[in-house]
Amino acid sequence: MINKLVENIKKTGAPIVVGLDPMLGYIPEHIQKRAFAECGETLEGAAEAIWQFNKEIVDKTYDLIPAVKPQIAMYEQFGIPGLAAFKKTVDYCREKGLVVIGDIKRGDIGSTSAAYATGHIGRVQVGGNTYAPFDEDFVTVNPYLGSDGVKPFIDVCRQEHKGLFILVKTSNPSSGEFQDRLVDGRPLYELVGEKVNEWGQTCMGDDYSYVGAVVGATYPEMGKVLRKIMPKAYILVPGYGAQGGQGKDLVHFFNEDGLGAIVNSSRGIIAAWKQEKYASFGAEAFGDASRAAVEDMVADIAGALANR
Repeated sequence: MINKLVENIKKTGAPIVVGLDPMLGYIPEHIQKRAFAECGETLEGAAEAIWQFNKEIVDKTYDLIPAVKPQIAMYEQFGIPGLAAFKKTVDYCREKGLVVIGDIKRGDIGSTSAAYATGHIGRVQVGGNTYAPFDEDFVTVNPYLGSDGVKPFIDVCRQEHKGLFILVKTSNPSSGEFQDRLVDGRPLYELVGEKVNEWGQTCMGDDYSYVGAVVGATYPEMGKVLRKIMPKAYILVPGYGAQGGQGKDLVHFFNEDGLGAIVNSSRGIIAAWKQEKYASFGAEAFGDASRAAVEDMVADIAGALANR
């Protein structure tokens, strides 16, 4: 799947991923009213609003982007109907040719980790039948429990040709409480990066590993170091836009060929219609506002890479 991700990035010229992280506050009133008229002000109604919102954004942007990243918590908050909307979104995006990164941040050990891997990127046996339950292309994994928690995911990646993005240095302000702690004189995130590189060497695509890393855009100098530590890992870069990251902050995450990283923006794109810059589109044309935000993001990153 890493080969398809690289192929999609080359085809679109857009090393970006749209985070499909819907909150009801991002969804225009006319979408909510329509969903509630059909399903009531219920969990089912909320899930329907999310699905209609996602579909419009995907329809307006799929030709510009290589991948999407739905964050499962935004769907889980609406219970079983929310998870159904998550699955519906995953399937629709794959039908559109997009690579789907399931942002699930799972991390456990043994059979539990194996079950998470099976449910999201693997296949489960039910009697004489085999099913791919959620069927994302990549998932995010928390490595805090060590190799015992990551190896089951890697095993499934090999079997199914799927991929991982392992948390190395996250974009949130308090990430340094643990990730920056010195271990034998070196920050912990560097040691995690070395482990990602080690795991990745056992699971290679054509040019890059199936095992990638998550490194926040808000820490560009750390990204520069980690790019060298993990030369064959694709880096998923959150923190662009709403969290403060800009194109000029991202150049060190990329290799000289302009590949090696993919930058996420969530509310900066899906809630673009609520921003002053795109307010002229109005709520009815929220999908067009998202498309304009994607185009601006692509131009920003391309300009930064051209001038590095």
